[in-house]
Amino acid sequence: MPSKKSRSQKLVLICKGIAMGVANKIPGVSGGIVALAAGFYEELIYSFSRFNKTALTLVFKGEFRAFYNYVNGAFLSLLFTGVVISFFSASLILDQFIQHYPRQVWGLFFGMILASVFFIWIQAKRFTYKEYLVTLTGVGFGLAVTFLTPGQENDNLLFVFICGMISISGMILPGLSGSFLILVLGNYTLLLIDAVNALYFTLVDIISFNFSFVDDPERLHLLGVMLAFTLGSVSGLLVLSKALRWFLQHYPEKIIALLIGFILGSLNATWPWKRIVDPTNQGTQMESQELFWPKLSEFENIYVILFILLGFGIVTLLETYGKKSAQQ
Repeated sequence: MPSKKSRSQKLVLICKGIAMGVANKIPGVSGGIVALAAGFYEELIYSFSRFNKTALTLVFKGEFRAFYNYVNGAFLSLLFTGVVISFFSASLILDQFIQHYPRQVWGLFFGMILASVFFIWIQAKRFTYKEYLVTLTGVGFGLAVTFLTPGQENDNLLFVFICGMISISGMILPGLSGSFLILVLGNYTLLLIDAVNALYFTLVDIISFNFSFVDDPERLHLLGVMLAFTLGSVSGLLVLSKALRWFLQHYPEKIIALLIGFILGSLNATWPWKRIVDPTNQGTQMESQELFWPKLSEFENIYVILFILLGFGIVTLLETYGKKSAQQ
């Protein structure tokens, strides 16, 4: 599975990591879609599944280079470099665009996801009526998840750990948004805003040799929340990646069919044309939206459609580049 990569391939992989990080942050969008559409999904699952007893033994023996090679470290380090870059830069920029140009941004994502489904579908092999039934099951499940009502915030560390285990599915399962699942569990603000900000300010304080945060109980509590969430995410990642790798090895067509269904079922979460149902809840976890069909006579809607086409075109270019790179 692992292979040596050229300098341009390394740069492209970092860019894919940035895209994956951005997607993971947005409720309704899954980083797993990026992995599947960009052609590194199976390598991602393979790499995660290598974190096992053998890897742990290599670490305890001090054989760090062997550990790095065993877990496909070259691939993971490049990918997560992009994710980290996204976390501190691209996602902040995206927040501004979503705030000022929401329909255009959602249109771009909608087009990219549509194109992803298209290319994944045409690459699928030996689809029978069984695979199509599995796809319909995935569609139903994806729709059901997007219509769930957000719960109340809960900062219990065990519950936060469980949130981490559940949310990591957004990185592994295309069509299941980790950030959206956190929103449904009621902890979106706590985990992706408050705890992240606490970690950021703590790192800034440490770099500045300012350790006054140790006397701040609220900061320490949020850092504990972030630690529990991280441990839950890592645990979920290890368990889920091993299970998925086994299923991909034994039932590849059915798993791809199910993932296609997840993606199709969750498409309504990125539909550009939606309006707030209850303005009093706007911007809160209880915000409710309804979808509507656009009037093509309005110029703004034509503009959004162009962004949908742009998103479709971007994925098409990435797919073309990926095929050429694979042939070299």
